[in-house]
Parts: sequence; C-alpha cells; structure tokens
Amino acid sequence: MALYPYTLQPVALNLSEAEFKQAQHELFNNTSQSFGLSNIKTKEWIIMAVVVALAIAGLIFVSGYSTILFWLMLVLVVAYIAVRTLGFKWYVKREFEKQLAEQEMPDEMRTIKLGVQKHGLIMTIPTNQPDGLKASQVRGMQMRAATSQQAVIPWTAVKSWEETDDYIFVLFEMQGQKGSQIIPKRIQAQKFPIDTVRKHLQEVVPEPGLKPEQIQAP
Repeated sequence: MALYPYTLQPVALNLSEAEFKQAQHELFNNTSQSFGLSNIKTKEWIIMAVVVALAIAGLIFVSGYSTILFWLMLVLVVAYIAVRTLGFKWYVKREFEKQLAEQEMPDEMRTIKLGVQKHGLIMTIPTNQPDGLKASQVRGMQMRAATSQQAVIPWTAVKSWEETDDYIFVLFEMQGQKGSQIIPKRIQAQKFPIDTVRKHLQEVVPEPGLKPEQIQAP
C-alpha cells in the first residue's frame, strides 16, 4: 500500500517500448476473456433453439436419406457458435496484432509524470521536450505551457477503465477529445497510490471493463 493517499509530487512513469507493448497485450488478454457464449444475443439463441428443435424432431420422425438435412442443421448450429466465439476472437486478435505492430509508443510516455489528487490525475511533462511536443496534445489533453507542461484529468472525465496484473488503463473524454493513460503498478514502489486511483475510478465507473473495439494503442 502506498505511504500517502495522494502524491506529494508527480512520479515519473519511465515507460519503455517493451513495457508499452506488454501493457497492450495484457489488456487484450484480459478483455478477450469476454469472447464467449455470453456474446451471443438472445435473438440468436432463440433462432438456434428453433433450428435444433426442428432438427431433433426430424431425426425422430423421419428416416432414410432425408435425415441428412436434419444432421446438417445441427452441424450448422455448432459451426455458427464456433464462428461467433472462437472465430470472432481470432479475428479481433489478428487485427489487434496488426494495429499494434504499426504503432509506436508516444514519445511523451518516456518522460511523463503522473500525480494523484482528489480532483483527478495530474499529467506533467518536463519543458526540455522537443519543440514538437511543447504545444502538442497528449492523447486528448492540451498541455499548458509553463516551467512544465501540465494537464488535469478530472475523475468525472473517465468513461471506462480496466485493470490487469501489472497495469491500470484509463479512458477519458474532455471537451470532445478522447484520450487514454497507462498506469504501471510498479510505480507504487515510488509512493504512487494505486489504491487511491482505483478508489476514485470505482466512484465514477463502478465496474472495470473495456469493449474490444476500445483496445488499441494510445
């Protein structure tokens, strides 16, 4: 547990390229567990139940070569379930891997510092950044020019979040701009209060969880 409920000063993330990709894979693996029978809609279950009932009735009351049709109906139902679960998971994972291979970790992730206060997450970038970053938007946030570039993500701006063994992922929206932030749990050793972050996230979004289409490199 962190020594302080809030940070006294921002903590450097020092996120590496390898850690960035690891975080994305952890997020995908954590969320991909939702790919299953629960993804199939009620209407689809009803249609499949009707098809199975007709197929079983046909096998009971019909004999001869005509039963091939009813066996085919059962096979098609099983195949449909496989496509809607395993097939969909395979497709989304392939697209995710393709997108991640084309993505590079944003430069500011190497030097960004995070703080935690009652009103939100504090994001700070040193002023010795390349000129292209000094007036840039950091994943949906317009940084303020000063001795350091700083922005605040109010807890109320959080739209969804997810937690894995090693990271917390936060998706937020401010002034029509969407952004995201990766928080490595290892910085808890630097007195960064992960428990406080989790507490505030649960206050605005009680249950963690991201949709498959939200899993992409920030």
